[in-house]
Amino acid sequence: MNLGTTNARGRFSARTVRVKAPGKVNVSLNVGPLRPDGYHSVASVYLAVSLYEEVAATSTETGGITVSISPNSTLDLDGVDIPLDERNLAYKAAAIMADVSEHATGVHLEITKRVPVAGGMGGGSADAAATLLACDALWNSGLSREELAHLAAELGADVPFSLLGGTAVGLGVGDELSPALAKAQMDWVLVCADYGLSTPEVFRTLDRLRDAEGLEVPEPVEVDPKILQALRSGDPDALSRVLINDLQRASIDLAPQLRDTIGLGESNGALAGIVSGSGPTIALLAHSAGSAESLAEELRHLGHDALAVHGPVPGARIISDTVL
Repeated sequence: MNLGTTNARGRFSARTVRVKAPGKVNVSLNVGPLRPDGYHSVASVYLAVSLYEEVAATSTETGGITVSISPNSTLDLDGVDIPLDERNLAYKAAAIMADVSEHATGVHLEITKRVPVAGGMGGGSADAAATLLACDALWNSGLSREELAHLAAELGADVPFSLLGGTAVGLGVGDELSPALAKAQMDWVLVCADYGLSTPEVFRTLDRLRDAEGLEVPEPVEVDPKILQALRSGDPDALSRVLINDLQRASIDLAPQLRDTIGLGESNGALAGIVSGSGPTIALLAHSAGSAESLAEELRHLGHDALAVHGPVPGARIISDTVL
Protein backbone atom coordinates (compact mmCIF):
# COMPACT_ATOMS: atom_id res chain seq x y z
CA MET A 1 0.00 0.00 0.00
CA ASN A 2 1.58 3.26 -1.01
CA LEU A 3 -0.60 6.25 -1.78
CA GLY A 4 -3.46 5.75 0.66
CA THR A 5 -6.04 6.28 -2.09
CA THR A 6 -7.83 3.08 -3.13
CA ASN A 7 -7.35 -0.58 -2.37
CA ALA A 8 -7.83 -3.57 -4.65
CA ARG A 9 -11.62 -3.42 -4.21
CA GLY A 10 -11.75 0.26 -5.13
CA ARG A 11 -12.33 1.50 -1.60
CA PHE A 12 -10.37 4.40 -0.17
CA SER A 13 -7.77 3.40 2.42
CA ALA A 14 -6.50 6.13 4.69
CA ARG A 15 -2.84 6.18 5.67
CA THR A 16 -1.05 8.13 8.40
CA VAL A 17 2.58 9.18 8.34
CA ARG A 18 3.88 10.56 11.63
CA VAL A 19 7.01 12.74 11.69
CA LYS A 20 8.88 14.45 14.51
CA ALA A 21 11.03 17.54 14.04
CA PRO A 22 13.18 19.38 16.62
CA GLY A 23 13.07 22.86 17.99
CA LYS A 24 16.28 24.88 18.03
CA VAL A 25 18.44 27.17 20.09
CA ASN A 26 20.50 29.94 18.50
CA VAL A 27 23.87 29.43 20.15
CA SER A 28 24.95 32.65 18.48
CA LEU A 29 22.98 35.25 16.56
CA ASN A 30 24.52 38.32 14.96
CA VAL A 31 22.02 40.64 13.28
CA GLY A 32 22.88 43.17 10.59
CA PRO A 33 21.16 46.48 9.84
CA LEU A 34 17.69 46.73 8.31
CA ARG A 35 17.95 46.07 4.57
CA PRO A 36 15.96 47.87 1.86
CA ASP A 37 13.84 44.71 1.41
CA GLY A 38 12.74 44.87 5.04
CA TYR A 39 14.82 41.90 6.20
CA HIS A 40 18.01 41.63 8.25
CA SER A 41 21.08 39.62 7.34
CA VAL A 42 22.22 37.30 10.13
CA ALA A 43 25.12 35.07 11.04
CA SER A 44 23.94 32.38 13.40
CA VAL A 45 24.79 28.97 14.80
CA TYR A 46 21.71 26.78 15.11
CA LEU A 47 21.57 23.82 17.48
CA ALA A 48 18.70 21.33 17.20
CA VAL A 49 17.60 20.22 20.69
CA SER A 50 15.63 17.30 22.10
CA LEU A 51 12.26 19.03 22.26
CA TYR A 52 10.15 17.86 19.35
CA GLU A 53 7.00 18.79 17.51
CA GLU A 54 5.08 15.91 15.90
CA VAL A 55 2.83 16.01 12.87
CA ALA A 56 0.55 13.12 11.91
CA ALA A 57 -0.49 13.50 8.26
CA THR A 58 -3.52 11.38 7.33
CA SER A 59 -4.80 11.06 3.78
CA THR A 60 -8.47 11.99 3.37
CA GLU A 61 -11.02 11.22 0.68
CA THR A 62 -12.72 14.61 0.85
CA GLY A 63 -9.78 16.65 -0.50
CA GLY A 64 -8.38 19.84 0.92
CA ILE A 65 -6.17 20.46 3.94
CA THR A 66 -7.36 20.51 7.55
CA VAL A 67 -5.34 21.09 10.72
CA SER A 68 -5.94 20.28 14.37
CA ILE A 69 -3.92 20.36 17.60
CA SER A 70 -3.47 17.03 19.37
CA PRO A 71 -4.82 16.67 22.91
CA ASN A 72 -1.47 15.00 23.68
CA SER A 73 0.29 18.36 23.34
CA THR A 74 2.35 19.16 26.43
CA LEU A 75 1.95 22.94 26.19
CA ASP A 76 -0.72 24.86 28.05
CA LEU A 77 -2.46 26.33 25.03
CA ASP A 78 -5.29 28.10 26.85
CA GLY A 79 -5.55 31.58 25.39
CA VAL A 80 -2.87 30.85 22.76
CA ASP A 81 -4.01 31.78 19.27
CA ILE A 82 -2.76 29.10 16.87
CA PRO A 83 -4.37 29.55 13.43
CA LEU A 84 -5.63 26.31 11.94
CA ASP A 85 -6.21 27.67 8.43
CA GLU A 86 -3.99 28.80 5.58
CA ARG A 87 -2.07 31.08 7.98
CA ASN A 88 -0.61 28.01 9.70
CA LEU A 89 2.91 27.09 8.52
CA ALA A 90 2.08 23.38 8.45
CA TYR A 91 -0.95 24.11 6.26
CA LYS A 92 1.28 26.13 3.93
CA ALA A 93 3.79 23.27 3.80
CA ALA A 94 1.08 20.78 2.84
CA ALA A 95 -0.20 23.17 0.16
CA ILE A 96 3.28 23.47 -1.35
CA MET A 97 3.69 19.68 -1.35
CA ALA A 98 0.28 19.23 -2.98
CA ASP A 99 1.36 21.56 -5.78
CA VAL A 100 4.44 19.47 -6.60
CA SER A 101 3.00 15.98 -6.01
CA GLU A 102 1.31 13.99 -8.77
CA HIS A 103 -0.70 11.82 -6.39
CA ALA A 104 -1.78 14.29 -3.73
CA THR A 105 -4.94 13.48 -1.79
CA GLY A 106 -6.69 15.51 0.83
CA VAL A 107 -4.78 15.54 4.10
CA HIS A 108 -5.51 16.12 7.78
CA LEU A 109 -2.60 17.36 9.89
CA GLU A 110 -2.71 16.68 13.63
CA ILE A 111 0.04 18.63 15.38
CA THR A 112 1.40 17.68 18.80
CA LYS A 113 2.81 20.89 20.29
CA ARG A 114 5.78 20.68 22.65
CA VAL A 115 7.98 23.59 21.54
CA PRO A 116 6.85 26.93 23.04
CA VAL A 117 4.61 28.99 20.77
CA ALA A 118 6.21 32.32 19.77
CA GLY A 119 9.10 31.31 22.01
CA GLY A 120 12.09 31.83 19.72
CA MET A 121 12.68 28.11 19.24
CA GLY A 122 11.18 27.58 15.80
CA GLY A 123 8.18 25.47 16.82
CA GLY A 124 6.06 26.52 13.85
CA SER A 125 9.03 25.92 11.57
CA ALA A 126 9.40 22.42 13.00
CA ASP A 127 5.72 21.79 12.19
CA ALA A 128 6.32 22.90 8.60
CA ALA A 129 9.44 20.74 8.23
CA ALA A 130 7.62 17.70 9.63
CA THR A 131 4.70 18.32 7.28
CA LEU A 132 6.94 18.51 4.21
CA LEU A 133 8.52 15.16 5.04
CA ALA A 134 5.22 13.54 6.01
CA CYS A 135 3.40 14.62 2.84
CA ASP A 136 6.36 13.58 0.70
CA ALA A 137 6.06 10.07 2.12
CA LEU A 138 2.25 10.06 2.16
CA TRP A 139 2.00 10.97 -1.52
CA ASN A 140 5.13 9.15 -2.72
CA SER A 141 6.45 12.41 -4.11
CA GLY A 142 10.00 11.07 -4.17
CA LEU A 143 11.68 14.39 -3.42
CA SER A 144 15.26 14.42 -2.19
CA ARG A 145 16.22 16.14 1.06
CA GLU A 146 17.80 18.89 -1.04
CA GLU A 147 14.55 19.42 -2.94
CA LEU A 148 12.56 19.45 0.32
CA ALA A 149 15.01 21.99 1.75
CA HIS A 150 14.44 24.21 -1.30
CA LEU A 151 10.69 24.13 -0.63
CA ALA A 152 11.33 24.67 3.09
CA ALA A 153 13.20 27.91 2.34
CA GLU A 154 10.00 29.31 0.80
CA LEU A 155 8.30 28.92 4.19
CA GLY A 156 10.81 30.71 6.39
CA ALA A 157 14.43 30.83 7.45
CA ASP A 158 14.14 28.26 10.26
CA VAL A 159 12.28 25.58 8.29
CA PRO A 160 15.29 24.24 6.33
CA PHE A 161 17.24 23.86 9.57
CA SER A 162 14.50 21.83 11.24
CA LEU A 163 14.71 19.46 8.26
CA LEU A 164 18.50 19.30 8.56
CA GLY A 165 18.93 19.22 12.34
CA GLY A 166 22.26 18.81 14.08
CA THR A 167 24.38 21.95 14.17
CA ALA A 168 24.56 24.46 11.32
CA VAL A 169 25.78 27.91 10.44
CA GLY A 170 23.08 30.13 8.95
CA LEU A 171 23.87 33.18 6.83
CA GLY A 172 21.75 35.45 4.61
CA VAL A 173 18.40 35.70 6.34
CA GLY A 174 19.29 32.43 8.08
CA ASP A 175 18.38 30.20 5.15
CA GLU A 176 21.91 29.75 3.73
CA LEU A 177 22.80 26.71 5.81
CA SER A 178 26.14 24.95 6.17
CA PRO A 179 26.26 21.87 8.43
CA ALA A 180 28.82 22.17 11.22
CA LEU A 181 30.79 19.15 12.41
CA ALA A 182 29.86 19.48 16.07
CA LYS A 183 28.46 16.22 17.44
CA ALA A 184 29.47 16.49 21.11
CA GLN A 185 26.42 16.71 23.37
CA MET A 186 25.67 20.02 25.04
CA ASP A 187 23.17 20.16 27.88
CA TRP A 188 20.69 22.98 28.38
CA VAL A 189 17.74 24.00 30.49
CA LEU A 190 14.94 25.78 28.66
CA VAL A 191 12.87 28.18 30.73
CA CYS A 192 9.57 28.77 28.96
CA ALA A 193 7.44 31.87 29.41
CA ASP A 194 3.65 31.94 29.67
CA TYR A 195 3.57 34.61 26.94
CA GLY A 196 5.04 35.02 23.47
CA LEU A 197 7.04 37.68 21.69
CA SER A 198 6.44 38.67 18.08
CA THR A 199 9.62 38.11 16.07
CA PRO A 200 8.95 41.11 13.77
CA GLU A 201 8.36 43.31 16.84
CA VAL A 202 11.64 42.17 18.41
CA PHE A 203 13.53 43.06 15.20
CA ARG A 204 11.77 46.45 15.04
CA THR A 205 12.73 47.09 18.66
CA LEU A 206 16.37 46.26 17.92
CA ASP A 207 16.34 48.72 15.02
CA ARG A 208 14.81 51.39 17.26
CA LEU A 209 17.39 50.87 20.01
CA ARG A 210 20.25 51.02 17.52
CA ASP A 211 18.85 54.15 15.87
CA ALA A 212 18.47 55.87 19.23
CA GLU A 213 22.16 55.22 19.94
CA GLY A 214 23.27 56.17 16.43
CA LEU A 215 24.77 52.69 16.27
CA GLU A 216 25.88 51.51 12.85
CA VAL A 217 26.47 47.78 12.57
CA PRO A 218 28.12 45.91 9.70
CA GLU A 219 26.55 43.16 7.63
CA PRO A 220 27.44 39.88 9.36
CA VAL A 221 29.36 37.54 7.06
CA GLU A 222 30.61 34.83 9.42
CA VAL A 223 30.21 33.42 12.91
CA ASP A 224 32.84 33.50 15.64
CA PRO A 225 35.07 30.44 15.04
CA LYS A 226 35.48 30.09 18.82
CA ILE A 227 31.81 29.09 19.00
CA LEU A 228 32.24 26.28 16.50
CA GLN A 229 35.46 25.19 18.19
CA ALA A 230 33.72 24.96 21.57
CA LEU A 231 30.85 22.98 20.06
CA ARG A 232 33.22 20.59 18.26
CA SER A 233 35.23 19.94 21.40
CA GLY A 234 32.15 19.62 23.60
CA ASP A 235 33.54 22.22 26.02
CA PRO A 236 30.60 23.93 27.77
CA ASP A 237 32.90 26.25 29.76
CA ALA A 238 34.43 27.60 26.54
CA LEU A 239 31.00 27.90 24.92
CA SER A 240 29.63 29.82 27.91
CA ARG A 241 32.17 32.59 27.27
CA VAL A 242 31.16 33.20 23.64
CA LEU A 243 27.35 32.91 23.63
CA ILE A 244 25.84 35.95 21.89
CA ASN A 245 22.42 37.05 20.71
CA ASP A 246 22.01 40.53 19.24
CA LEU A 247 18.23 40.24 19.66
CA GLN A 248 18.53 39.70 23.41
CA ARG A 249 18.60 43.40 24.29
CA ALA A 250 15.43 43.97 22.26
CA SER A 251 13.66 41.00 23.83
CA ILE A 252 14.60 42.25 27.31
CA ASP A 253 13.42 45.76 26.38
CA LEU A 254 10.01 44.27 25.58
CA ALA A 255 10.02 41.82 28.51
CA PRO A 256 12.42 43.07 31.26
CA GLN A 257 11.71 40.02 33.43
CA LEU A 258 13.84 37.94 31.06
CA ARG A 259 16.96 39.50 32.59
CA ASP A 260 15.85 38.23 36.01
CA THR A 261 15.28 34.74 34.63
CA ILE A 262 18.79 34.60 33.19
CA GLY A 263 20.21 35.85 36.49
CA LEU A 264 18.23 33.28 38.46
CA GLY A 265 19.51 30.47 36.25
CA GLU A 266 23.12 31.58 36.53
CA SER A 267 22.85 31.99 40.31
CA ASN A 268 21.60 28.39 40.52
CA GLY A 269 24.46 26.83 38.60
CA ALA A 270 24.00 27.59 34.90
CA LEU A 271 27.28 28.35 33.14
CA ALA A 272 25.54 31.06 31.10
CA GLY A 273 22.09 32.07 29.94
CA ILE A 274 20.84 33.51 26.69
CA VAL A 275 17.53 34.45 25.11
CA SER A 276 16.76 31.86 22.45
CA GLY A 277 16.26 33.58 19.09
CA SER A 278 13.72 36.36 19.47
CA GLY A 279 12.58 34.96 22.84
CA PRO A 280 11.02 34.77 25.28
CA THR A 281 12.37 31.25 25.94
CA ILE A 282 15.61 31.35 27.93
CA ALA A 283 18.33 28.77 27.20
CA LEU A 284 20.63 28.06 30.15
CA LEU A 285 23.85 26.19 29.40
CA ALA A 286 24.68 23.46 31.91
CA HIS A 287 27.91 21.60 32.59
CA SER A 288 26.41 18.12 32.17
CA ALA A 289 23.14 16.23 31.80
CA GLY A 290 22.99 15.71 35.54
CA SER A 291 23.52 19.38 36.34
CA ALA A 292 20.88 20.31 33.75
CA GLU A 293 18.35 18.02 35.43
CA SER A 294 19.19 19.46 38.85
CA LEU A 295 18.91 23.03 37.59
CA ALA A 296 15.58 22.36 35.88
CA GLU A 297 14.23 20.78 39.07
CA GLU A 298 15.33 23.77 41.16
CA LEU A 299 13.77 26.25 38.74
CA ARG A 300 10.51 24.29 38.71
CA HIS A 301 10.57 24.39 42.50
CA LEU A 302 10.85 28.18 42.21
CA GLY A 303 7.76 28.29 40.00
CA HIS A 304 9.27 28.32 36.52
CA ASP A 305 8.41 26.09 33.57
CA ALA A 306 11.84 24.52 33.04
CA LEU A 307 12.94 21.52 31.00
CA ALA A 308 16.33 19.84 30.57
CA VAL A 309 17.25 19.13 26.93
CA HIS A 310 20.36 18.31 24.93
CA GLY A 311 21.68 18.87 21.45
CA PRO A 312 22.57 18.38 18.72
CA VAL A 313 19.84 15.97 17.61
CA PRO A 314 18.83 14.88 14.08
CA GLY A 315 16.37 16.83 11.96
CA ALA A 316 12.87 15.78 10.85
CA ARG A 317 12.37 12.00 10.89
CA ILE A 318 9.51 9.63 10.07
CA ILE A 319 8.55 7.71 13.21
CA SER A 320 5.61 5.68 11.89
CA ASP A 321 3.76 4.92 8.64
CA THR A 322 0.42 3.18 9.06
CA VAL A 323 -2.44 2.12 6.79
CA LEU A 324 -5.69 2.65 8.70
